[in-house]
Amino acid sequence: MDLLIKAARVVDFSQDFVGDVYIENGIISEIGRDLKKQCSIIDGRGKILIPSFIDTHCHFRDPGFTYKEDIYTGSRAAVRGGYTGVNLMANTNPVCSTIETVDYVLNKGKEVGLIDIHQCTSITHDFDGQSINHLDRLSPKVRIITEDGKDVMDVKVMMEAMFKAKKKDITVMCHCEDHALSNEDMRLAENMMTWRNVTLAEYTGCRAHIAHVSTKESIDYCIEAKKKGHKVTLEVTPHHIALTRDNIDYRVNPPIRNEEDRLHIIKAIQEGYVDAIGTDHAPHTPEDKKKGAPGLSGIETSFSVCYTELVKKGYIDLCRLSEIMSKRPAEIVGFNKGQIKIGFDGDLVLVDLDSEYKINAEEFHSKGKNTPFHDRWVSGRVITTIKAGKIVFQEGEA
Repeated sequence: MDLLIKAARVVDFSQDFVGDVYIENGIISEIGRDLKKQCSIIDGRGKILIPSFIDTHCHFRDPGFTYKEDIYTGSRAAVRGGYTGVNLMANTNPVCSTIETVDYVLNKGKEVGLIDIHQCTSITHDFDGQSINHLDRLSPKVRIITEDGKDVMDVKVMMEAMFKAKKKDITVMCHCEDHALSNEDMRLAENMMTWRNVTLAEYTGCRAHIAHVSTKESIDYCIEAKKKGHKVTLEVTPHHIALTRDNIDYRVNPPIRNEEDRLHIIKAIQEGYVDAIGTDHAPHTPEDKKKGAPGLSGIETSFSVCYTELVKKGYIDLCRLSEIMSKRPAEIVGFNKGQIKIGFDGDLVLVDLDSEYKINAEEFHSKGKNTPFHDRWVSGRVITTIKAGKIVFQEGEA
């Protein structure tokens, strides 16, 4: 698709200027001022044009739990939130441990055609905690493995999986939780396993992506590994950036933490140690939430929450937010997106930073209406989402 966006304020991790962006055959082809092309044109005056967002951590519940979400509804929720690329977790039914299940998800994503999908496979086969021979049979289309929703308890199994991952140039995404401690102290459960997984990553030399880091101690373990030059990337969530246990009682895993932890996360973002904001989009039915299912539907509110909490309050600028919502996540997942540069995918978002609105969960395109942000006022509304030069979401249109 060919598309010209004119006179927008163009922002990504490295630039902030007013100008035009031309997308040709789905790829950013020209950037400048006063460009003239024979194609569809969007007037970007008064709007911010930024790279589409990439979610390093997302659950679409397909296959097996499509009463919560499916590829179609998840994709619609993603583009409404400004996302055109997602990294899906393996805790489906069946567990995503085979290329056949990966292909099912990828093919369904292509049929829907709204976003690009990377599907993780599990670290151990069917989450059994022991078997890792399936890793030898993975094709290059699998770039990340994870046991998300749980951790691999056997340290030797995790070490051997990391050695296999290093050999195949695969990233190991770690949900850090010692299940023996979960009912005793969730903070200790996270801290112990963050230290273990980071240490194993150092020992094996594999790439480790530490998911939804929520405590100041776990943040520091990751920072220490980064300073040593190890291949550790660090992800935080919008809800751990914006909420504390003092102002909200909402079940997520890891739990909402203290103000001290929240401020430590923000400090790590300011200092450049946080690589990505992952939504941990985890839609549930009202019945499942009442039964205690942890998680929230977050992909449609992520940018507005993060812009309001981080940029509008003066902690970081929009370029830095674009870096951790677009550039670095795209690099981690392996997408040719996240930058407004010639040769990158024409996946962009127009946002209105001046638009203040109240989040209404009933308007979500996701099947999951579970969110602690319902009725919360935020700024930064996603107006238009563009995928490969094609408009895939337009605010106010069905």
